[in-house]
Amino acid sequence: MNIKQRDQRYIWHPFDQMKGADILPIVRGDGCYLYDENGKKYLDGFSSWWVNAHGHSNKYLAEKINQQMLKLEHVAFGGFTHPQAVDLAEKVIYKTPANIKKIFFSDNGSTANEVALKMSIQYWNNLSQPRDRFIAFQGAYHGDTFGSMCLTARGGFNEPFERFMFDVDFIPLPDNNNDNEVIKIFKKLIDKGDVAAFIFEPIVQGASGMNIYNESTLSELIYYAKKANVITIADEVFTGFGRTGTWLAVDHLENKPDILCLSKALTGGFLPLGLTAVSQHIFDGFYSDEPKHTFLHGHSYTGSPLCCAAANASIELMDCEDFWNHVNKISKRMSYNIDKIKTKKKVRAARSKGLVGAVEIDAGGRSSYFNKSGKIIYRELLDRGLILRPLGNVFGFVPPHCITEDELDWMFDQLSEVIDN
Repeated sequence: MNIKQRDQRYIWHPFDQMKGADILPIVRGDGCYLYDENGKKYLDGFSSWWVNAHGHSNKYLAEKINQQMLKLEHVAFGGFTHPQAVDLAEKVIYKTPANIKKIFFSDNGSTANEVALKMSIQYWNNLSQPRDRFIAFQGAYHGDTFGSMCLTARGGFNEPFERFMFDVDFIPLPDNNNDNEVIKIFKKLIDKGDVAAFIFEPIVQGASGMNIYNESTLSELIYYAKKANVITIADEVFTGFGRTGTWLAVDHLENKPDILCLSKALTGGFLPLGLTAVSQHIFDGFYSDEPKHTFLHGHSYTGSPLCCAAANASIELMDCEDFWNHVNKISKRMSYNIDKIKTKKKVRAARSKGLVGAVEIDAGGRSSYFNKSGKIIYRELLDRGLILRPLGNVFGFVPPHCITEDELDWMFDQLSEVIDN
């Protein structure tokens, strides 16, 4: 049997209906490209779920991980530490807003958000002021662990579990037309005094279709939340590490959150790692002589030296002028291509922010993750050597940061030709 046949026999893949699934075996990667078992190459237009920053099989990252592997592959993080974790915490603290003072390690984006959720609940319990309400945006996606799933907009992702989920107040996404109404709704909710936290994907919502919204209104909501002593959580899992054109999406905001959740491009796409970065006052809510105030959360591979080595190496590659000059250049090229493709008859809408682009295909019906039109276009693009995994009828352009202008142009040309046919 070949790889595909063996896979079909033994493996259950995420986010794919396995009945009728057509799984593509990939055997190697190089730069922005992936190669299948027959040697055909594909431009990875979605950075393999938005994680790859420096290209596949980046030699610098691989060497740094290998060096760490031969020195210390793993040590329990409860009661122990290691240089890679300390180095990474220092690097991240230096790159985050000034109010961020402590780093908590976990395994991925969902758990980084899960940690923030649990911290928010326990913080108020430790102060003997329990709060049980959360606010999130309509269309939000914060993960698929149970708590983070509760913070995700109700619908196809979590419908079977809704009767077990806690209530969340979902407010409209600011769209430049409803901003005053959104602020009014938000203030009414937080004035009740029972809201533990407000969580948001800053400026760009990922899984709901790369929805880009008003950053000044978001900053205003953070201001009102802080005024009401509501914890603010920025889910930067998707937007962090250059994706919106700056280190973090919250760098675009005047008011900064109390908690940041980081993952995906954190390790350059090499190994799974999540960080929950918090302000001093959140940490102080757990710093106590009372054992029950301890934050009792952690996994076997929390703070993995190998994952930390990957993250340190990735940040080192980002921390230079050439990297940010390239990000700025590609961001402008992304905007140029978005403006060009939005004029097409079959494009309902197109938008971009930094290295994130979205093209919404007008294929009948409402835009939705479960709109089937995208799958047909996806297969045609695969035949052309381009991987653009659709969010329903929305195609997200989220290439590795190292992509060239010519490669980005080619991506848009392929989609244009397919939808014109």
